[in-house]
Amino acid sequence: MLTTSIGQGLLWAPLVIGVFLTFRILNIPDLTTEGSFPLGAAVTISAMLAGQSAVTASLLGFISGCAAGWVTGMLDTKLKMPSLLAGILTMTGLYSINMHIMGKANIPLLAQKTLMMGLPASWSPDLQTIVVGASVTLMVVIVLIWLFATRLGLSLMATGNNPAMSAANGIYTDRMVIIGYMLSNGLIALSGGLIAQSNGYADIGMGIGTIVIGLASVLVGEIFLHGRQMWVRLTGMVVGAIVYRYLLTLAMGLGFPVNDLKILSAVILVIVICLPLLQNKYRTKRQLRRYLKEIGVDQYATTSHSERTTLTKGLLSGNQQRTARLKGRESND
Repeated sequence: MLTTSIGQGLLWAPLVIGVFLTFRILNIPDLTTEGSFPLGAAVTISAMLAGQSAVTASLLGFISGCAAGWVTGMLDTKLKMPSLLAGILTMTGLYSINMHIMGKANIPLLAQKTLMMGLPASWSPDLQTIVVGASVTLMVVIVLIWLFATRLGLSLMATGNNPAMSAANGIYTDRMVIIGYMLSNGLIALSGGLIAQSNGYADIGMGIGTIVIGLASVLVGEIFLHGRQMWVRLTGMVVGAIVYRYLLTLAMGLGFPVNDLKILSAVILVIVICLPLLQNKYRTKRQLRRYLKEIGVDQYATTSHSERTTLTKGLLSGNQQRTARLKGRESND
């Protein structure tokens, strides 16, 4: 079960990194994910059926995702549409495009050689998946670490952190946003192609819920690994993808039906979102008890409910301000 989760998590890792780029780096909620993921699968499988190698087909899937991201970026920056609406429009249009590419709702691989089949046949399917997923994910992480050390990468981060200040310093923010969309959706489509090769087919509905999967994995990764360095953050995304797949596999092992995968994904996302809030409240109450103890006050006997509420709100506000300052430092770095 663990090896299966690691292999599948590594195949999903490019999608998680793609969601991370728009959600965390550009601070943009992008719903194109649910269209670009099946687009990458459709292009990859169709190219393989047309005689292309698995490597070439995967690259074509990546390029198709970049094209989808370019469309969303143009709608966002040039037509001044809200990012959510731009993503929804692109996602809706991609449904028809994917149907035209595949010709039907589901296309299976026949005798085509996938990336996994290029490895020794004596290896188990899980080991083949882990090697392919780790190789692709490692290349993606290395390229992104290099990219964010360049002027272009720094401009991308600056645009997401403060667009107005970036524009005032001569950064063409619209271009940076478009590049961010393209890179993000290219990685998402690449992940779609890898998953399609692993499953042996491409399906028109395989993108449903992928944005929830991506966001949940991003938040899980930030719980396990968080820091200022880009390599730490990207590694956290990979860890988040693996842990998330393990949680789903564990749920399936407990007897949950496959039809409940989507609701389980939503529940995991809710838990991950609420966890920092609960931690903050617990930290605030602990600080309140320590403070009242230091000044010699019995919080239950001599402090009224309204006074405790006022103190709690003050400490909670301080914690939130400290968290905001830390996030601001990470973004600036």
